[in-house]
Amino acid sequence: MRGRTPRTVAEAEAIQDELRALVDLAGPGPLRPARVAGVDVAYDGERLAAAVAVLDGATLEVVEQVVVGGRVAFDYVPGLLAFREVPALVEAMGRLTVTPDLVVCDGYGLAHPRRFGLACHLGVLTGLPTIGVGKTAFVGSYPVPAAERGSWSELTLDGDVVGRVLRTRDGVKPVFVSVGHRVDLETACHNVLALTPRYRLPETTRVSDQLSRKGLIENVTFE
Repeated sequence: MRGRTPRTVAEAEAIQDELRALVDLAGPGPLRPARVAGVDVAYDGERLAAAVAVLDGATLEVVEQVVVGGRVAFDYVPGLLAFREVPALVEAMGRLTVTPDLVVCDGYGLAHPRRFGLACHLGVLTGLPTIGVGKTAFVGSYPVPAAERGSWSELTLDGDVVGRVLRTRDGVKPVFVSVGHRVDLETACHNVLALTPRYRLPETTRVSDQLSRKGLIENVTFE
């Protein structure tokens, strides 16, 4: 079940239920990862390009990057986005020659209607410590954090804490951090701040976003 693309919503939800039992939410995860990967997927109709960019954890310089292309294998359904993106992302990560200590997804982990977002899904399939950093709130409620960089508030869903609303720049919109696999929330937020020395979004997200968009232009395909 884990290795195939679902044909229906019910089958996709069954796969989520199975894989969710394998998620490690305790971590603790790497506090000072030597290599951090960012992943992102760009779309053009039914075409997609999945990118993974590995950065040096200290300098944030690019160590390695891979982009692969393909076609959408699952219709868009809220809460099931991972099934559109995970096959190509796993393919891209499988082509890396270095192993990242942490993977940062442009999306969500536990902060998900079924508590199993892209970061959880990708983390379980790869076995790597993984977190999600979303640009907007997908689920839950929260008080607005203070305006200073590093300020945060709890993101809650049905009474449970599913993430943090984290301010990465003074006076700029916060990001939404949730754990995916093998990382605790405190460590996740520590790493997000380390990855945002100049901009609101992590450098891993910025680089992988540019790489996936470039892949669409260059018409990359699976080998």
